[in-house]
Amino acid sequence: MFIRKIGIDLGTTNTLVFLPDKGIVINEPTAVAIRRPDNTVLAVGAEAKEMVGRTPDNIVTYKPLKDGVIAEYYITQMMLRYFISKAVGPFNLFKPEVVISIPAGITSTEYRAVYKAAKEAGAKEVYLVREPILAALGAGIPIHSAEGNMVVNIGGGTTEVAVISLGGIVTWSSLRVAGNRFDQSIADYIKKKYALAIGEATAENIKITIGSAISNKNKMEMKIRGRDLISGLPKDLIVNSNEVVEAVNTHLIDIMNATQAVFNVTPPELAADIMSKGIILSGGSAQLRDIDEFFKRSLGVTSYVAEEPIFCVAKGTAIILNHLDVYKRTLLK
Repeated sequence: MFIRKIGIDLGTTNTLVFLPDKGIVINEPTAVAIRRPDNTVLAVGAEAKEMVGRTPDNIVTYKPLKDGVIAEYYITQMMLRYFISKAVGPFNLFKPEVVISIPAGITSTEYRAVYKAAKEAGAKEVYLVREPILAALGAGIPIHSAEGNMVVNIGGGTTEVAVISLGGIVTWSSLRVAGNRFDQSIADYIKKKYALAIGEATAENIKITIGSAISNKNKMEMKIRGRDLISGLPKDLIVNSNEVVEAVNTHLIDIMNATQAVFNVTPPELAADIMSKGIILSGGSAQLRDIDEFFKRSLGVTSYVAEEPIFCVAKGTAIILNHLDVYKRTLLK
C-alpha cells in the first residue's frame, strides 16, 4: 500500500516541510491571516506574514506558535492541514505518516496539543521527535555513537541545548529565548535610544542584514525608517552593527548561561568528548554573524555553525522518515 511520509519542522517563526522523494518543498513563515467575524482563512505562510502589522480591523494575523509550542490550537490545526495538503497534493487518497519536531522542554499538555492538531489536520500516524535529536541528525552527527555531542539549536521561539550520546539525550536545557527575542530587543533598543518606533519586520530585517554577536571595528550600517515618537511623523535613521550587538547581548548571555548549566551536569567523559569535538550550532538564529566566535570566547570550547543551520531540523526529519524502523526508539510515543 502506498503511504506518503512527511517531515515537518514546526517552528515558531518558519515551518519547513520535507518529502523523502522531493526534499524541502515548503519553507514558509508560521503565520495565518483570518477574516472576522466568520473566521475564514485568508492566507497562510509568506502571504500571511506580509500582512502582519498592515491589516484592517476585520482581518487578524496570527502567529499560532509561541516559544516553540502551540498558543492557538485551531489556527495551528488549519495551518498544518494547509501545509500537509499543499505537500501531498489535492488528489492523494492515503493519509500521510508525519514526523514533527517539538522542543525538548515540552509539557505533556503541549505534547498532546501538537499530536492532536496533526491528527486532525489529516495525518494517519504522527511521530513527535525532540528538536535537538533532529538538529543533530540534520547536522550530520552520528547520534548512535558512544561519544558525546553537544548541539545548541537556536530557533525563533526557543533555544535547545542538549548533549546527545547513544541515540538519546543525556542532559538538556530548553530556553524560551531565541530569534524573536533578538528582534524585540532591537526594536526596544532603537525606541529607547532614538525615540523611534519600528515594526517587527524592520527589527528582523536589521538583525538579518547587519546583526552580529561580537562588536567589530569595521561596523556595518543600514538605513531604516520608522515613526518618530516625539513628532509622530515618519523618520529615517542609520543604525550600525555594534548597536545590534549591544541590543541582543543580554539574550546571548542567557543562551550562554543555559549552555554552561548543561555542561555543569554533563558526565565528565562526555564533557571531555565535547571539549575535543566542539559545539555544533544549528537553527535559523545560528546565522547571526560571529555567533560561533562568541561561544568560543565565552566558554573556551570550539564552536561550529552547522552547514545550512536553518535546514538542520528538517533534514533530521528526512533521515528519520527514511529509516523509521531504526529510529523507533528515538521517537516519542
